[in-house]
Amino acid sequence: MKSIVTEYTDICFFCGGPAECEHHLIFGNSLRKLADADGLKVPACNKCHNIAIKPEDRIHGNPIAEKLSKQLGQAIWEAHYGDREAFRKRYGISFM
Repeated sequence: MKSIVTEYTDICFFCGGPAECEHHLIFGNSLRKLADADGLKVPACNKCHNIAIKPEDRIHGNPIAEKLSKQLGQAIWEAHYGDREAFRKRYGISFM
């Protein structure tokens, strides 16, 4: 996994358990491909990612966690690649 967020790709970014999948910080149709190319993903366990019973215990299905994920992705992208305007040009949106 290419990640500009963490070098610890075998540990869940959220709970510290073993990673089983990848979470794209910026997701949705064409945005996921850009996030993949830019390394805007973190390791996750399946529970934290999308299978916990309570929505507040997982990223997907929790609107606040999804929004924070996108904001974190944008902040890291801006720190690594460019400014907010460059992010808007690349992704067509700003989450800040």
